[in-house]
Order: sequence, then structure tokens, then C-alpha cells
Amino acid sequence: MTPEKKQGNSLAPKVTGKLAPFRFTDARVVLTGAASGMGEQMAHQLADQGARLVLVDRDEERLTAVAAVITDARPGSDVTTHVVDLSDDAAIAAFVEELAGTSVDLLINNAGVALGGGFDQVTEEEFDWVLQINLRAPIALARGVLPLMSEGAHIVNLSSLFGLTGPAGQTAYSTSKFGLRGFSDSLRRELAPQGIGVTTVHPGGIRTRIAETARITEKATEEQVTEGKKAFARMLSYPADKAAAEILDGVGHRRARVLIAPETTIIDIAARLAPVRNLELVSALQSTVGKVARKLRRS
Repeated sequence: MTPEKKQGNSLAPKVTGKLAPFRFTDARVVLTGAASGMGEQMAHQLADQGARLVLVDRDEERLTAVAAVITDARPGSDVTTHVVDLSDDAAIAAFVEELAGTSVDLLINNAGVALGGGFDQVTEEEFDWVLQINLRAPIALARGVLPLMSEGAHIVNLSSLFGLTGPAGQTAYSTSKFGLRGFSDSLRRELAPQGIGVTTVHPGGIRTRIAETARITEKATEEQVTEGKKAFARMLSYPADKAAAEILDGVGHRRARVLIAPETTIIDIAARLAPVRNLELVSALQSTVGKVARKLRRS
């Protein structure tokens, strides 16, 4: 079936070597991980701007609820839902086939999973599960959707703070997020002559369900699992709606990178200053700032 081709995103042609601002009105947006967190918030904000939504998630109940809220609040909204397990290559291929004959203006690869545990603890199956959902699925979706895109379209890939630095205990997750960052950087350069943009997003501790749904390696004890999830949850404090707005603002302005939450900017700078020992540098700075603050409070 031959895809329906459009004359670029919302009449946004290339301008003197760079892309014009992305216009969300009437843009068809494929959004993964749309049932909660940043994905849910982006779905609402995109609907507010008049986008046509293709919402993807594996959680059918939550996804249906998100779509219902959008259509109830905004009668006439163009919203379709697709239950897809991104750990399953066949399910991804079937979803891409569903899109045949349409056009896509924006692909947001937002879905992701987390896995805690050292490299010697994580099984090969667990490691592969993270790579499949966080890296191979976005690549497969980009490959499947690109033939449906034309000049002015855009792709967003959600990397992470741990796509800027790799802490101990996050080997699988960091591998997937560094990989997605590299894929995005190369793809951006390849697609630029076609007038298609690519944004890499590096969120910090965003308040989403990722801690709730994160896996801890099966080799961990029950106590380690409980404490690991609690520690992870404590890191998540940045509002998801604010993060969603920053992502869409980055798309609108065709930014190559979007850093979300203060800790991400700090790590980004530290990684440039100290490529090997950036986490130690940040830890030392935090310790120094804490000591100074305590002295000031006592004075």
C-alpha cells in the first residue's frame, strides 16, 4: 500500500539551511509510552495544540482512560489507541503495518523501562529486555515510520541522565540510553538533508511510574528489591507535566538536545569537564555546598 504523502509538516519548509519551527496543529503524532508519566502529559498538551494522536502503550486500561479524558475534554479530537508490547518485534511490525497508507509528522519514542543491578547480577535475558525496549524498539519504529514522513517531520528519542554518565548498578540502562543517544546523533545528520529533524531528550528524575514498574535483577534479595525501588522513587521529583512541556518546546524550536531537570544540566557540564570522574566531581561539589550551607545556617 502506498503511503499518503503530505507537503511537509503544517506547511513548514526548510529555511536557509535549517528547519522552520514545528507546528503541532493537525500534525499526526505517534507517541509511545502514552498511558502515564511524561507520555500521558504530552498526549494532553499535544491535543491542546490540535495534533492528531496515535497513542501507543502496552497498558490497555490506562491507555484507554487517557484517550477518554482527552476526547471528553476536547470533543472532536482525533485520537487512536494501539496496544503494543515493545519487547515483541512482531508486535512492533504489526503496528507499523497498521500505519501503512497514512503519513506521520512526529514520532516520539518515549516508552522506556529501568533495571537495577550490577553487571554480574543481571542475567543476559534481563539485559536484553532493557536493550529491546529502550533501544531496539525506537530504532525499529524509526525505520518503520520514516517512509511515512516527509520534509518538516520530526523524531524525538528519550535518552536519559544516564545517557550522559554511567553510574554503577545501571549498566544495562546506561548502555541502552547511550546507544539511543548515539543513534539519534547520527540519524540527525543523515536526515538533515531531507528536512527531517531529530531531538534527543535527557530527562533527570522525572515523577513518573518508572520506579513502580522498574525491574530489579532476579538475583537480588527481597530487601534489596524494596530498598532499590524506594531509593529510585526518591530521585523522581521533577513534575512530568513540566518535563512534557519542555520536550514539546524543544520540538517546536527544532532543538537537537533537551536537558530536563537541574541534575541533568549539572551532569552534562561535569561530563565535559571530567569525562571519567564526573560523578565523583558532582558528589564532591554537593558535599562542599552542603558544608557551606550548614556553616551559613549556624552563623
